[in-house]
Amino acid sequence: MDSKGIKKLIERLGRETVEIRCVYEAGPCGYELYRKLRKAGIHCDVIAPSLTPRKPGDRVKTNRRDAQNLARLYRAGELTIIDVPDEKQEALRDLTRAREDVREDLTRRQHRLNRFLARQGCHYREGDKWTQKHWAWIRKVHFEDSNAQTVLEESIRAVEQSQEQMKTFDSKIEENAQKPEYAKKVERYQTLRGVKTTTAMTIVAEVWDMRRYGKAPQFMGSTGLVSSEHSTGDHERRGKITKAGNAHLRRVLVEAAWHYRHRPIAGQAIKKRRKGQPEAVVSIAERADQRLNRKFRRLVDRYNKKSGIAAVAVARELAGFIWAIGQIQD
Repeated sequence: MDSKGIKKLIERLGRETVEIRCVYEAGPCGYELYRKLRKAGIHCDVIAPSLTPRKPGDRVKTNRRDAQNLARLYRAGELTIIDVPDEKQEALRDLTRAREDVREDLTRRQHRLNRFLARQGCHYREGDKWTQKHWAWIRKVHFEDSNAQTVLEESIRAVEQSQEQMKTFDSKIEENAQKPEYAKKVERYQTLRGVKTTTAMTIVAEVWDMRRYGKAPQFMGSTGLVSSEHSTGDHERRGKITKAGNAHLRRVLVEAAWHYRHRPIAGQAIKKRRKGQPEAVVSIAERADQRLNRKFRRLVDRYNKKSGIAAVAVARELAGFIWAIGQIQD
């Protein structure tokens, strides 16, 4: 709906003599409609589409039926209302998510370049890839066929372009992390192992105020890292994680969880990040070091779980420690 359509909607609703309450699903249209309706004095809520109840046998979908269904469920209180960010929070969220998109693009472009070189019989076997030595090797590769050479040059250019974009986003995120409204939260989250500026800023942008989660399990559930369950009577069956939550938070938490496979010894970088922080925050971070490392090693060494499964399990508990830090007030 464009601005003209929104204006007509507001005028139409304004002519009603009864209380009007509006609701729509979060989606690609964003929150502009929500903000304009609220500004016009019309109550509006945005709901999570993935949590909207649906009948298994209902396979007819039209806009009219969807609207009627939303109205009926909204009146019954069966919809999950989301917290709508303000413009400032949404802009910060877009920044961290754009950086994530560029990181995915960079990975894809690197894989394309690697596969192209492999198809041409060029294999790098002298160490890790994407190091300076690897780049020097790539730049020495030359093909007599002009078409193959063009593919190589453009692939290299695409990777370099994504790397430059990454630097730009990282620089902007670092700049925002120094602002007074974010600095304290970022510094406290960084006391945890595996949580640096980008991860901390992602948590801040996606959650904003951790106090809106009354208990740690609520925050864990919002990340989709909790196990699915299908139990009846005395029979209890747990399955894979639900993934019914914030995928951006889930990704950074799992990435951070991998750091807990190492021995829980605080190095110089960790000590520097914890220096000057409140004793309660440092205590939580130190307990996380011990508990999460034990959990990772127990799952892998004793129960023979795959490392990826152990990392997800550790990420779920890491979310609990992040929640605890977010509850601490000065």
